[in-house]
Amino acid sequence: MRKTRRRRKLSMTSLIDVIFLLLLFFMLTSTFTRFAEVELAAAGSGAAASDARPLFLQLAPESLRLNGAEMTLEELPAKLAETRGDTEAEAAPQPLIVALRGEVSSQRLTDLLVALRGVSGFRATVLGAS
Repeated sequence: MRKTRRRRKLSMTSLIDVIFLLLLFFMLTSTFTRFAEVELAAAGSGAAASDARPLFLQLAPESLRLNGAEMTLEELPAKLAETRGDTEAEAAPQPLIVALRGEVSSQRLTDLLVALRGVSGFRATVLGAS
């Protein structure tokens, strides 16, 4: 005579507890960071005219020119602050036109926009590649 084994039902309670603990662990150990935002204005047809003379910035993969003068990305904020000079009290920001030359990477453009964000009194407008 053979004894038949009776199967017990599996308890889902311990499985649910383990899943809950894992979920809680991952929620508490995760870090949620907000990435930096860079403001970008594209040239449009309805842009308002300004009395201030615009500055022209040419960004190339290996070079940077402000009104024709070659400089590095690190020198740009100081040169812009020097150019702004006594007109700091003006309410309207001075237009800064950024022209991309050649195959400029998005990282290089972002680095430029981050550097420009550190200098007040300018409104950068990106024209695009030519």
